[in-house]
Amino acid sequence: MTVKSSNPETIVLHAGHRRDEATKAVAVPIYQTTSYLFDDTDHASNLFALREPGNIYTRMMNPTTDVLERRLAALDGGAAALALASGQTASTFAILNVAQAGDNFVTSTDLYGGTWNLFANTLKQFGIEARFVDPADPQGFVRATDERTRAWYAETLPNPKLQVFPVREVGELAERAGVPLIVDNTAAPVLARPLQHGAHILVYSATKFLGGHGTSIGGAIVDGGTFDWERHATRFPLLTQPDPSYHGAVWTQAAKPLGPVAYVLRARVTLLRDIGAALSPFNAFQIIQGMETLALRMRVHSDNAAAVALFLSKQPKVERVIYPGLQSGEPRRRADALLKHGYGGLVGFELKGGADSGRRFIDSLQMFYHVANIGDARSLAIHPASTTHSQLSAEDQLATGVTPGYVRLSVGIEHIDDILADLTQALDAA
Repeated sequence: MTVKSSNPETIVLHAGHRRDEATKAVAVPIYQTTSYLFDDTDHASNLFALREPGNIYTRMMNPTTDVLERRLAALDGGAAALALASGQTASTFAILNVAQAGDNFVTSTDLYGGTWNLFANTLKQFGIEARFVDPADPQGFVRATDERTRAWYAETLPNPKLQVFPVREVGELAERAGVPLIVDNTAAPVLARPLQHGAHILVYSATKFLGGHGTSIGGAIVDGGTFDWERHATRFPLLTQPDPSYHGAVWTQAAKPLGPVAYVLRARVTLLRDIGAALSPFNAFQIIQGMETLALRMRVHSDNAAAVALFLSKQPKVERVIYPGLQSGEPRRRADALLKHGYGGLVGFELKGGADSGRRFIDSLQMFYHVANIGDARSLAIHPASTTHSQLSAEDQLATGVTPGYVRLSVGIEHIDDILADLTQALDAA
């Protein structure tokens, strides 16, 4: 029996798994295995030739990981998903799946520092150019596009700038330009469903809110199944021309028996097969466990963050608060259009005393953890300019929204009185 629902609270508990058929176990089993026994040589041949579905090797697929992938696809209304070893892997594969040496992609400037560095420097070593544009002007994506542009990329709720990306506006332009819009939805699962607003592909760091407990590194790609690769065949030879690494398979054709999943199929059987950045079955299990309470946690994260943002906005030592719910004008309109169930758990602010005050504030926190992470059930704090964004130039830091005195909070699910008490005593010491 399959439980059908469009509600995230139900999807995260029931999608992709009802019981283990072998044991009748309700919890998703951890299939801690590398390999799977083939029935005979014909069965093995059919699996490797993609003539029938099934498990070959855990570097590419695993029954535990399969449940996570099905659950993620259902949560976002996608056609299929691919779980990976980290969010950085997901971002890397998202681009490498359509781009090769000599190609380019257009990306928002409002990015996590690690993603910026990956795009600006590491992918450059592969001969792939990242073209950065300010998302405040959606037409900038069009102006930066040429015949070698293979994708557009953005973050739903950019960390740390926290100005919601104009998904619908840029998604419509992407359709006209004939390129897919890839959106990192790490900071807003459940709160935003970008595939319904014009995005074509999602990426996640499952380490963050999806897992939610700071125990397991993971990532994922969700294929919306809505981009017409064959219509724009000349732009996407990796998907529409014979692939010499897989016996000349044409992925748009090979995927048809499975549905509109050519993009994620190629990512699985070429990139994941060859690069091997597989998610372990145990980490898949941990992320599944985290997802079971995702919808409930996102409500509390959002409620607590809203209270923290309001509190900080009234503090004399605080110069500015960066939070979608306190924005106005076009940024607020975009936030309200996309974030239907809360503004998320991230809050940024600048202290009047600059970087020195920021350091004193963080060093004085007692309950907040000073760690390089977001989306944990616990409250976290960091100074991005000296940590997560330290590899960027001062100019690039400002482009992503990081100033010397900026402090980022990932507000947890503790009682709000305890959260505010810790912030109060740390501000007193700043």
